[in-house]
Amino acid sequence: MDELRSLESFIRLTLKRHGVIASNIANVETPGYRARDLRFRVQLEDEMLKLKVTDPKHIRPAEINTSALVEVAEDRAWKDLNNVELDREVTKMIENSILFQAGINLLSSKIRMFKNALRR
Repeated sequence: MDELRSLESFIRLTLKRHGVIASNIANVETPGYRARDLRFRVQLEDEMLKLKVTDPKHIRPAEINTSALVEVAEDRAWKDLNNVELDREVTKMIENSILFQAGINLLSSKIRMFKNALRR
């Protein structure tokens, strides 16, 4: 069951990142807008640490930490101080979509395995 929870968390993280990237794309022409991204690897490691809980009484964070949203540290910006690069954001969106699909496929496989085990 912990594997299912970790896959659920992984999928939630990809959905959260998708929203952040979509926001960047939507604001590509907004003066002064600074691109943001999710510290995906840090959040994923935090989720993996949750799996090491050995007692149900241990405290578990309930939601994804929204403080993980960070401004992109790139100094390059257009004249209007907007630093969103559409090509970079689209690339991140595609990468994130692939990760999301992989998570969904793994979750589907796990569920199918449980169903098969229950039938026997």
